[in-house]
Amino acid sequence: MTISNGSTGTSPRAAEFLLAAEKKSAAVSDWGQYLLWTGIFVVLILGTYALMWRAWKKRGRRQADLPAPAAAPAEPGAEEPPLLPGLTGRYFGSTTAGDWLDRIVAHGLGTRSTVALTLTAQGLRVDRPAAAGFFVPAADLAGARFEKAAAGKVLPEGGLLVVTWKLGDTLLDSGFRSDHAAEHDAWVDAVNRLVAGDVPAPTAAAPDQASHHQEGTQK
Repeated sequence: MTISNGSTGTSPRAAEFLLAAEKKSAAVSDWGQYLLWTGIFVVLILGTYALMWRAWKKRGRRQADLPAPAAAPAEPGAEEPPLLPGLTGRYFGSTTAGDWLDRIVAHGLGTRSTVALTLTAQGLRVDRPAAAGFFVPAADLAGARFEKAAAGKVLPEGGLLVVTWKLGDTLLDSGFRSDHAAEHDAWVDAVNRLVAGDVPAPTAAAPDQASHHQEGTQK
C-alpha cells in the first residue's frame, strides 16, 4: 500500500525522485549556458584578432613604399668608438613623427622587443633579438626627447626616450625605454649634440655596463 505525503498524494520516494530529476535538469541547463557563453566569448576573441590582423596587413600594404632601414653593422662600435655607454631596455615601436598612434609596421619596425642601442659618430645602431636590427646614419637623425607615449604605449611622464629620424622622405619617432631610466638624460643630450654637429667625445663603458650591454644584445 502506498502511503501518501500530505495533501499532494506523492510518496516520499517519488518526491525524492522528482527532486533529483529537477537537480539534474538544472545542472544540464547550467552546463548548456556555460558552453554557450564560452563559445560566444571565443568567437569574439577570434574575431577581434582577425580584425587586428587585417588592420596590420592593410597598414603594411599602405606603407609598402617606405624604404627598408639600413642594416646594422656587423659589430657594435666596430668602426667608431661609442659616444656613451650602450643602452639596453625595450623597443616599443616606431610611428610617423608627431603621431604616437600611427604605427609603422613595414620592415618589422612595428615589432616590440628587447633592445640594445649603440651611438657612435656614424649613427645609431639598434639591435633587436625579436626582429631585424637596423642602423640610423647620423645624417638621418633629427633629435631625441622625453615622452610619456609612443607607438600606443603610455608610461609615466618622461618615461620614454623617443628618437626622431628620417627614413626615405618620412620622419619617424622610435620609442625606447632603458632598463635604467636615469640613462635617458645622457642619451637625449648625446643624440641632440650629434644632430647639431657637436659630436660628444667617446666614452668608454665601465666593465659592468659593457657586460650588461652585451647581455641585452644576446637576449
